[in-house]
Amino acid sequence: MSGGVSAPVTVRVQTDDFDAAAEAARLTEGRANAGAVVSFVGLCRDEGGRLAALELEHYPGMAEAEITRICAEAVARFSLLGITAIHRVGKIAPGANIVLVVAVAPHRHAAFDGASFVMDYLKTSAPFWKKEHFADGRDGGWVDAKESDDRAREKWV
Repeated sequence: MSGGVSAPVTVRVQTDDFDAAAEAARLTEGRANAGAVVSFVGLCRDEGGRLAALELEHYPGMAEAEITRICAEAVARFSLLGITAIHRVGKIAPGANIVLVVAVAPHRHAAFDGASFVMDYLKTSAPFWKKEHFADGRDGGWVDAKESDDRAREKWV
């Protein structure tokens, strides 16, 4: 809630790519009270040419619910005017979009903090799994969680 009006929270998990500019425009349309829009787009890295694709799986229903919970907490904590979070699943090629977070707020610090908060919690709390597929045809297996992601989330406690 912000100013007594419910802030829009949009969460999608999808195989299709997304248009970051269109999502930001949709979130800010008609909002004369918005002073800042912060967007983050996470891309698939090629890991120095070793990676052919990253395969992302999720727990349907649970992933969307957890991301919605995280976004609602960000809205309340940072007085956001709205937030969108989109996470792709399936096989994703290097250079392609994986995740989008767009946060809208009256001021830049709230928008930056809201987007960063959502990404830090999404990386550690949402039920997604990553599997590497290497350029030489080998299956790289499932990727373990990173301690650095846990440390990034701890700054919000």
